Amino acid sequence: MRFTGFAAMAAAALIAGTALVAPAAAEDRKDWPSEITIGTASQGGTYFVYGNGLAAFIGEALKVNASGEVTGGPVQNATLVQTGEHAIGLMTMGPAREAWTGKSELAPGLEHSELRALFPMYMTPFQGIAMTGSGVGSVTELGGKRVAVGPAGGTPGTYWPRFLETLGVKADVSYAGASDAAGQLKDGLIDGFVFAAGVPISAFSQLAAEADVKMFGFTDAELARLLEAHPEVSALTIPAGTYPGHDYPQNTVAMWNFAVVHADMPDSLAYEIVKLVMENNDRMRQIHASAADTVLENVDKNGFLPFHPGAVRYYEEKGLVIRDGLKG
Repeated sequence: MRFTGFAAMAAAALIAGTALVAPAAAEDRKDWPSEITIGTASQGGTYFVYGNGLAAFIGEALKVNASGEVTGGPVQNATLVQTGEHAIGLMTMGPAREAWTGKSELAPGLEHSELRALFPMYMTPFQGIAMTGSGVGSVTELGGKRVAVGPAGGTPGTYWPRFLETLGVKADVSYAGASDAAGQLKDGLIDGFVFAAGVPISAFSQLAAEADVKMFGFTDAELARLLEAHPEVSALTIPAGTYPGHDYPQNTVAMWNFAVVHADMPDSLAYEIVKLVMENNDRMRQIHASAADTVLENVDKNGFLPFHPGAVRYYEEKGLVIRDGLKG
């Protein structure tokens, strides 16, 4: 199987001074690929930062040429991993489940049966932003407005149109990466930008620093309708102060993210990646603050996708019980 990707992206800058886990012994590396690619998402989103930082960390610690690549997000990442184009894909579990069951919007009818969970990442909240003078302060108020929903095929681009339909909100929807959508909002080309990523979302942070903006989640009434119609999400509150100058909490919904690999990844490589990530949380949080949730306690947030055998080996060594149905 092939673990090389398309054009490689520059990895995030390495952060010195962190104790690293020793790489696998030479005899355990004989079947490792010479390079691996990590599917992220659009620039300006958390996946891009997290994935490129993870690639740099793997390259530094495990001496494998690793790189992150811009993609359309989880829906595309699932298919890129299934077909062997990418070694690792970052995915929210809603799109991952749809791919697993053959309901992917990108490859309908193809059961992505070779996907295997590696480790938990963080929760992805769904969040909106608009210019303060726009009069938009809730999702319902997006009706009749021009709204960017993230890139087509990504988690926000897939689920925001569904949420809008559930809430009966008829908006003029367009698709764009996080950085592009932020620029369109600032330039007045759209009225609202709704997205989904680990917080703080870098594109939102940049907008908050440069313009007078209002961020929003869902009202109590909107939340009740969404939670009933979409069991793949759960309620979450984005705390006040997550973004400097925005001292108000935002009630919203969220999905868990996992790093996912192909079943054919060498067991020893999967084991060493999981060990590296799980035993160096300080370094992971330096990559992105959302990695505070990239810990053993959240392994159980995956309820359907089998874990890779290398991951199972590590978790069981740490005393976690992985039920038989989740052993890949």
